[in-house]
Amino acid sequence: MSFISVFDVLGPNMIGPSSSHTAGAAVIAYLAHKMIAPPLRKADFTLYGSFAKTYHGHGTDRALLAGVMGFAPDDLRIRDSFQIAQERGLQYSFRIDTATEVPHPNTVGITLAGADGHSVHVTGVSIGGGSVRLRELDGVEIDLSGEYDTIVVKQYDKPGVVAFITKTLSESGVNIAFMRLYRENRGKIAYTIVEADQPIHRETVRTIFEHPDIVAARRITPREEADR
Repeated sequence: MSFISVFDVLGPNMIGPSSSHTAGAAVIAYLAHKMIAPPLRKADFTLYGSFAKTYHGHGTDRALLAGVMGFAPDDLRIRDSFQIAQERGLQYSFRIDTATEVPHPNTVGITLAGADGHSVHVTGVSIGGGSVRLRELDGVEIDLSGEYDTIVVKQYDKPGVVAFITKTLSESGVNIAFMRLYRENRGKIAYTIVEADQPIHRETVRTIFEHPDIVAARRITPREEADR
């Protein structure tokens, strides 16, 4: 008699036993990895709520690690993510926090560090069925689903920056579905997140990044186009 692991079962658009704890975790981590320039060198995860209680049995840890390496929720490599991370020289850690109260039970904080010395921190929640929301980026509250072609722009909060972003997208033929500006303090660092109805090409992102008051510009493609 042979035994089959849950990680050998390919379900609808996911690997593993839970759309919330496995697929959703992979999507959160995939979105996080798009926020930092490769190659990734270190990933630290803090698990809250039900993630903290069931992360090992539901494969949340494997899924998170796979996501930050750019794997989609239905990628068979999820089951081998620990081994692949070791082969890539990726340092990682998991911290369990059952004391902190969080608004949603399926919550994870992810801190990533790249080879260039830059780091990024995101907080994400898995809301069911493989759908997620990123709720925080480097201390700034945001709302990002990752279900549209998206550009995340980190900028100085100065006049004309948002107008430049929208003008550049318009000239590139991009129709904006949703656009939001997030900031903690007026005149400091802000984030513009644009979700579009069609692909935002790399050349458009490079043009936006040329603005002197823009610190970073990251493109996020829909999760079904994750690295293969």
